[in-house]
Amino acid sequence: MGQDNLLDEARSLFSAIPKDPPVLEHNPATPEKLKLGKMLYFEPRLSKTHNISCNSCHQIGRGGADGRPTSIGYSGQRGGRNAPTVLNSVFSTAQFWDGRAADLKEQAGGPIANPIEMGTPPEHAVEELKGIPGYVEAFGKAFPDETDPVTYDNIEKAIAVFEATLTTPDAPFDQYLRGDENALTAEAKEGLRLFVDKGCSSCHNGINVGGGMYAPFGVVEKPGSEFLPPNDKGRLQVTGKLDDAYVFKVPTLRNITLTSPYFHNGHTWDLKQAVAVMGATQLGTELGAEEVAKIVAFLRTLTGVQPQVTYPTLPPSIPTTPGRRREQTAHVGSPFQSASPVRPKCILDQ
Repeated sequence: MGQDNLLDEARSLFSAIPKDPPVLEHNPATPEKLKLGKMLYFEPRLSKTHNISCNSCHQIGRGGADGRPTSIGYSGQRGGRNAPTVLNSVFSTAQFWDGRAADLKEQAGGPIANPIEMGTPPEHAVEELKGIPGYVEAFGKAFPDETDPVTYDNIEKAIAVFEATLTTPDAPFDQYLRGDENALTAEAKEGLRLFVDKGCSSCHNGINVGGGMYAPFGVVEKPGSEFLPPNDKGRLQVTGKLDDAYVFKVPTLRNITLTSPYFHNGHTWDLKQAVAVMGATQLGTELGAEEVAKIVAFLRTLTGVQPQVTYPTLPPSIPTTPGRRREQTAHVGSPFQSASPVRPKCILDQ
């Protein structure tokens, strides 16, 4: 591919992230719903131990990931897969590595109820929030047409509306796609040419430079077990189809330099190694060191303007909030216990 038609070729394969976040189908944003979703995203009381929030594993200040091979969840348990970035996830065809959630709303509710992640059954999450007057008020404003607005469905909707705003527009590559050919260095342009000509863009394409399809890890050559643990069968666990064994959603490469470690099990911290492994396993190509360096130079141009999010003020618990009652019950006999009568254990203790 010649330099003269590089931009045209890129525009046929990719598109720039828009300046304004997209509107979610069947879940329109309002200022009140967005404010609520932001609070819930940072709300640790949605976890059983009141110390894990969505932001714990998808840290907005760390590229939407957490910088660990696999995340630490409820009671110190480790998840089985690397936490994918939440940034620009609204543009992906589905959520999670295996695509088990169709959209952001469905994804939002998964970690809360997951016994390894936040460990709170949906009914307990609703009970907790109903016991916090500030949340009862916030849900009422966000869903004014509902008589009982504090529901798990609305928790998911509000978080999804907030997550949809976590986009990173105006990366150098976006500027290039809009016509500014000086936005990429000569090395980055050579890396883009290699990225297209070697076949990387056959899977990593579209607005998210990935996230739009599924592919087996090891199209040409299976990687070693350190990269492809044999006990994680990928999408097979969702569909039950043997053809989906070791198939995973193609990850976005947006902001890739901010989201190490890489691969679904977070095995490598070295982006150059990750590129070389993908060349061998997916394309059957042994990329030279100079080729890898140029492709990485291109990948660096995918880092956009990061979301600037002010940490929200969360509404306080009160003595009758379910989680607060549990803490009181757990400290029976303590000299620091309130003089008020001990209330029965709530359902969260069971």
